[in-house]
Amino acid sequence: MKVYFVDSFTTEVFKGNPAGVCFAEDIIDEQMMQNIAKEIGFSETAFIRKGANDDTYAIRYFSPKKEIPLCGHATLAAAKVIFETTDANRIMFITGDNLQIPIRQEKAKIVMEFPVYDTSPISVPATMLTALGIASITKSSYSAINRIILIEIDNSDKLRELKPDFNALVNSYHDINGVLVTAASNTTQYDFHYRYFWPWAGTNEDPVTGGVQTFLTKYWVEKLGEKRLRAFQSSDRTGLMTVELQSNNVLIYGDAVIVLEGDFKL
Repeated sequence: MKVYFVDSFTTEVFKGNPAGVCFAEDIIDEQMMQNIAKEIGFSETAFIRKGANDDTYAIRYFSPKKEIPLCGHATLAAAKVIFETTDANRIMFITGDNLQIPIRQEKAKIVMEFPVYDTSPISVPATMLTALGIASITKSSYSAINRIILIEIDNSDKLRELKPDFNALVNSYHDINGVLVTAASNTTQYDFHYRYFWPWAGTNEDPVTGGVQTFLTKYWVEKLGEKRLRAFQSSDRTGLMTVELQSNNVLIYGDAVIVLEGDFKL
């Protein structure tokens, strides 16, 4: 099976978020996909299979722990490989939940069209804030579809410096996929910063996360009053993207770098 390693949401190797991309000619069972994702060890591995039409592909996502319904950086990685190895400049991914994701090349960027989801207010327990190393928050919300808690704090420098206690964090709340912490940017280079911690469903911290823009973009558009924003993920590897809110969708503009091509021996 052909496999690629791709660094997403970056133009530099060893930056952004690494994803595995596996191209399966035949249907692979879920346990095999889970074993491969665990073997590769990245926060996400995408499994791609060509559809009936030349520009349509089935896609599924697995962390080392479980299948994930939607992943931004693995989608970007898979699109990068397809655009680099075929003549296509527009494709459609269909996820395991039958969500259709249109993707196109636009100059030097790859543009992904994701759905938009609402959030609702939620009270965050003190044990979670202590585990994250946060003294006070501006606002907290919950994305029920993603099962992710969103916490806004008042300073992007404080966000970058967070060093969570992950054992305490995973025990501070149950039945969620992760917690996202965000802050308005302290500089004019970006509009907002964020980090995503998900020891419940994947790795301790996701280096760069595109899937959270299904609710995070709308959150910041409503706060800042601009429909097109520049986002920075202040993890150790760092990553960046431009996001644009439309009526029912969010456009995610990103870059990616292919760093490895090989064959997975099954």
